[in-house]
Amino acid sequence: MTISVQSLAEVRRRAGYACEYCGVQETDTGGELTVDHFQPQAHGGTDDLSNLLYCCHRCNLYKADYWPNQPSDIPLWNPRQESADSHFVRLLDGSLYPITRVSGFTIGRLRLNRPALVAYRRRKQSESEEFKLLARYREVIALLERLQQQQAALLEDHRALLEEQKRLLRLLGRIG
Repeated sequence: MTISVQSLAEVRRRAGYACEYCGVQETDTGGELTVDHFQPQAHGGTDDLSNLLYCCHRCNLYKADYWPNQPSDIPLWNPRQESADSHFVRLLDGSLYPITRVSGFTIGRLRLNRPALVAYRRRKQSESEEFKLLARYREVIALLERLQQQQAALLEDHRALLEEQKRLLRLLGRIG
């Protein structure tokens, strides 16, 4: 494969530095992923950017040089052309549920429900929920701090009113 440095950089950037099939990120694998020809070169695929996908070693290995040759062959899901949401439902246990014939075939071919990947999705979901919860806690703390400041201001106003009331009562006591 003779892909230019510029093309590789563009494929990585556009994929968000993550596998376009399974979502595993470079930071989670400790290095760059691979570039896959969606339509394999052995089946007429080119090095054109529209045919290049960024994917992890496992997805690339399982996809191999698959390309539907017969009209009855099921194509793989192409993440460059259709969103994952139109093909998969992510279940609470981290597995993917197919909602199309293409996604069912893709899950099987790329082994997208392999145990390590399901665990990865669960961990990422948990981290996302923790991040949202921490953000909400920060909002609550900020609101509590504002409330405390408002309460302190009200107590100061109350103290000032009590002082004014005492002063008026003293005045009334002198008059009466």
